[in-house]
Amino acid sequence: MKRPRLLTPGPVNLHPAAGAVLAGEPLHHRSPEASALLAQVRGALARLFFTEGEVVFVGGSGTAAMEAVVRGLFRPGERVWVPVAGKFAERWLEIARAAGLEPVISEHAWGSAVTPDAVPSGPLAGALLTHSETSTGVLHPVRELAAALRANHPEALLVVDAVTSFLLAPLELEGWGLDAAVSGSQKGTMAPPGLAFAALAPRALERLRPAGYYLDLARELAAESSGGTAFTPPIQLIEAVGAVLAAELPGGANDLRARWRAKARANERFYGLGVQAGLRPVPDAAAPRSPATAAFYLPAGRSYAELARAFLERGWRIAGGQGPLKGRIFRVSAMGYFEPDELERAYRDVSEVLDVK
Repeated sequence: MKRPRLLTPGPVNLHPAAGAVLAGEPLHHRSPEASALLAQVRGALARLFFTEGEVVFVGGSGTAAMEAVVRGLFRPGERVWVPVAGKFAERWLEIARAAGLEPVISEHAWGSAVTPDAVPSGPLAGALLTHSETSTGVLHPVRELAAALRANHPEALLVVDAVTSFLLAPLELEGWGLDAAVSGSQKGTMAPPGLAFAALAPRALERLRPAGYYLDLARELAAESSGGTAFTPPIQLIEAVGAVLAAELPGGANDLRARWRAKARANERFYGLGVQAGLRPVPDAAAPRSPATAAFYLPAGRSYAELARAFLERGWRIAGGQGPLKGRIFRVSAMGYFEPDELERAYRDVSEVLDVK
């Protein structure tokens, strides 16, 4: 049975370069070839994060890198700001609490953007920010948030969940005053789930300390800097990510900027179709939209199950809502790999399902 293609904000349709790697034989992770691969892919990722620092691999989903960064950069009892405006910001909050931190929480309506006036007063060791909040479709203004934080808390470490913004929306670590960002293989890099990575700018590297065992970023960074890994890595996923970067972004940052624009245009076409059908976007009028997903409240009189079934009949899988938005919204995404004619078919099918006039 042919599996449906993915219009979901992760996992996504695999890039052919990733598929070709997965169809081959894996490298041995303690071989010279694997050492060269690690250095090559880590360097490519660092350049695409626009950092002079380091990228560290972690076996697991993006959440593994989120927890590893929190435990490596902060210590129990330290105060960190966590603005909550969606499901993945809630994840930062849960990780902070599990690590024994003292979260300073600001609550924001789901579908709104966190604004710089929400930066709290009082001492802060850091902030855990969400860039692309795919549960709502909002792209939070982390550059502006970082500037406000720097002005009021110059020593605070600013950490960003870039799981669904990396390679999809503008993001620059040092240039934006950010100290760390995390992402994963199953999103903008169009590879399977199972590989997370943390980008650490120089200020974060200075503050990184041993913490934990498997998720000890300091231990893992030391191993990777020496050409190995602390534990058995998902070596084929690292190779797959490297192959996708080489195929999609051979010109590095220049190609990346063109890709940002293309992904934004693709996602805005989904929004245009939804608005034509009379649907209300989840991001409010003042909130920037993430290019990673288009989120809409359900059409009147139609359930998510009915809508998902209609898409499935056309060979597509879509995503529903999470948390308080479960059963109230649906989400479609062009984050993964599409041939141009396939993406046009996706737009046609969205039009038919939504009965765009």
